[in-house]
Amino acid sequence: MNPKAHQPDSLPAPDAAALAQSNALVELIRAEIDAAGGWLPFDRYMDRALYAPRLGYYSGGAIKFGRRADDGSDFITAPELSPLFAATLARPVAQALEASGTRDVIEFGAGTGRLAAGLLNALDAHGALLDSYSIVDLSGELRERQQALLEQQAPALAARVRWLDALPAEFAGVVIGNEVLDAMPVRLFAHANGAWRERGVVHRDDAFVFEDRALQSTHDAAFLDEIEAGDDYVTETHEAACAFTRTICRMLTRGAAFFIDYGFPRHEYYHGQRTQGTLMCHYRHRAHGDPFLYPGLQDITAHVEFTGIAEAGVDTGADLLGYTSQARFLMNAGITDALAEFDPADAARFLPAANAVQKLLSEAEMGELFKVIAFSRGIDVTLDAFARGDRSHTL
Repeated sequence: MNPKAHQPDSLPAPDAAALAQSNALVELIRAEIDAAGGWLPFDRYMDRALYAPRLGYYSGGAIKFGRRADDGSDFITAPELSPLFAATLARPVAQALEASGTRDVIEFGAGTGRLAAGLLNALDAHGALLDSYSIVDLSGELRERQQALLEQQAPALAARVRWLDALPAEFAGVVIGNEVLDAMPVRLFAHANGAWRERGVVHRDDAFVFEDRALQSTHDAAFLDEIEAGDDYVTETHEAACAFTRTICRMLTRGAAFFIDYGFPRHEYYHGQRTQGTLMCHYRHRAHGDPFLYPGLQDITAHVEFTGIAEAGVDTGADLLGYTSQARFLMNAGITDALAEFDPADAARFLPAANAVQKLLSEAEMGELFKVIAFSRGIDVTLDAFARGDRSHTL
């Protein structure tokens, strides 16, 4: 498979070891396409590109989280941007633990471990002592980074952290997923000549390319026909993220589940003007639209359709605890109070903290695009983080 067929000139090339890993994944996917008759639905391609054992982006060893392309990373998340994110998130987590009478936390996709370390320290400061803090992460490389960072930044509490290879059948406590739903494989659909077709992947001329095929499901047709789409309209559906949400909400016997991610409610997601969908790739801190560039070495993501996520959780019998923008959630939870603890006269500490908070809250940065949705069982109070600006009615 020729990587140059998909290499934008502005993106740096990987080193020889990384390229060898990518080529091995290419051969695995190519063999799977052949075994499937020459065509794979895009969600299966995305699953292999991200999660194929030892070769996929999240299951392999590549550095993912960081501040700059020259450190080998591809993107930065809110916990990496500012410690005030974890310190602020700890307040609704502590409130949910207290309201449900639970003492355990599970975090999905813990990245470098910075959110875990920040939450452990902040929860301890709030007097919310935990029996355990569990992490579910597919990457062995990330587990090692998480262990090292926790021992450095939360040494007195790191012994409470454990790593899970499988989900418990039942769980009472708080579940956290920061930028997890957007990494779930999506299906692609294209509307042209008055008809919907499913977009999949074939290999042709030594490269992966898209190919559209007729719909096989009347359920898909019924859902897609509700979208007011013109020709050359492309969009995604989120079966995997909805199935994950149902699994978590069924697992939750008491407590709350918080998911933080970028996305929109259904009426915005499938707007007639969003003609090219939301599929996006991240490589060395540059965003682009080619999911076939260096498979296994770049992130592939799509914005979250939050109405479907809400329906999936509520269908299990869980309560919708709240849904709002990240900016409103963090302000309600007291992030500006946390920033006020910095002395403005100490410019070396205050200015970086203030700039990071601005990025977390600004409509032009993460504040509006990112949303927080939460589900609960056995919690009868409104959490302070959802007390003002709850948008559940828009779902």
